[in-house]
Amino acid sequence: MWVVKLGGSLLGTPALKGWLEAFAQFGDGKVVIVPGGGVFADAVRDAQAKTGIDDATAHKMAVVAMDQYATLMTCLNEDLVMASSELEIAKRGLQHRAIVWKPSSMVLADNELPMSWDLSSDSLAAWLATKLNAQHLLIVKSISHRHTAKIEVKGLMVDGVLDSYFSAYSTGKSFKTWLVNKNEFINIHQEITHHSRPMIGVEIVAESQS
Repeated sequence: MWVVKLGGSLLGTPALKGWLEAFAQFGDGKVVIVPGGGVFADAVRDAQAKTGIDDATAHKMAVVAMDQYATLMTCLNEDLVMASSELEIAKRGLQHRAIVWKPSSMVLADNELPMSWDLSSDSLAAWLATKLNAQHLLIVKSISHRHTAKIEVKGLMVDGVLDSYFSAYSTGKSFKTWLVNKNEFINIHQEITHHSRPMIGVEIVAESQS
């Protein structure tokens, strides 16, 4: 199983449709797409600034914003299917479908998850990867990764590429984590079909090995 986080910054770009098309064609029940918040989460931030609602309330609204992005994705490609629970994900996988996760039901039911802007969809993707016993977590971003085989998670968190909880939800888990540029959808079908691990992107590790 591969969990793939598609960031909100892909919205309106050819890359978003490219990723969705690749997964719809080649996902074969092995891919679960995690939507970012994008403009929908930005609307929550704007509403919080105007009304002063607390972070816990804004967090709940931001998670529902991810649902909106999930709905948009399945509209852009009708071969994708949404799933809201582990059981639904398993059923859709057996149907060999490419899955878009609609996160609100699972996330808002877990009282142990921080209710804060510091917990982004990146960490929620890692949280889901653990629940699904995934082999790989791909974090797709608009940024270009550095020309290196591995990159430390701490540096990405300091730079604001990943949220401050990401290490807690990704380090020491059964899956490997990869930072992937948005334009690499061109090669992803070959990776899913022919490789047991991604040959694209940079592996995110707790500590670089010299």
